[in-house]
Amino acid sequence: MGHGELSELFRALDLTGVFANALLGGLIARQERLDPIGFATLAVLSGLGGGLIRDVLLQHGPPAALTDYAYLLTAFAGAAVSFAVRVEGPVWDRIWPVIDAVALGTWAAAGAQKTLTVGLGWLPAIFLGTITAVGGGAVRDVVLRRVPGVLGGNTLYATCAIAGSGVLVILSDHGHPTDGLVLATVVGAGLCLLARWRGWILPGADAWSPTRVVPARYRDRIRRRTARHGGRQLHRRTTSDDRTEPKERP
Repeated sequence: MGHGELSELFRALDLTGVFANALLGGLIARQERLDPIGFATLAVLSGLGGGLIRDVLLQHGPPAALTDYAYLLTAFAGAAVSFAVRVEGPVWDRIWPVIDAVALGTWAAAGAQKTLTVGLGWLPAIFLGTITAVGGGAVRDVVLRRVPGVLGGNTLYATCAIAGSGVLVILSDHGHPTDGLVLATVVGAGLCLLARWRGWILPGADAWSPTRVVPARYRDRIRRRTARHGGRQLHRRTTSDDRTEPKERP
């Protein structure tokens, strides 16, 4: 596949992700009982927010969503469909995670590649690749006065974008940017789908707390000792000559 054909494929995947996430924004607008302007706003934020943030931070010309009319029109189309039709049901529940995962991988790869293209290094590339993938949903949640779902409590999402962006950076650094686009998309999308299937989430702060971790170690030690002694625990007592000897307690 030539570079031109690959670019067209990625543009098609990009627009598909924009449309799907615009539909999701419309679904949330329906839940919030918003008017058509609300539908359009949430659709644009969900589908284009991450790319707009990336392009503004890069300061390398106008945002792509404003120079290529296909992006805004696709987002508005998603808003119109979700406003006119209730997009829900088992078919949507099966299709949406796949489209969302592919969009995440595509956006992470494209964001990282664009950052490298303007001359920035590997860390900004991973950072802006991740923002491209997850920024729209985060901004949408903030507008609705919610804690962004990407910040915790859900299956891996930003982590998948970081992984996809990292793959693109590594392969580009080794002189394979085209292969990097493909593999980064596959890694980001595949990890996202796997995390949904397996229910993988990052641990919260309490999971690392010493008050939880240390006692757990002692509980494990007690259980092992109990198993070794046939279900009976041992404790020690001090004799008159300061020697300790085990005493069985049923």
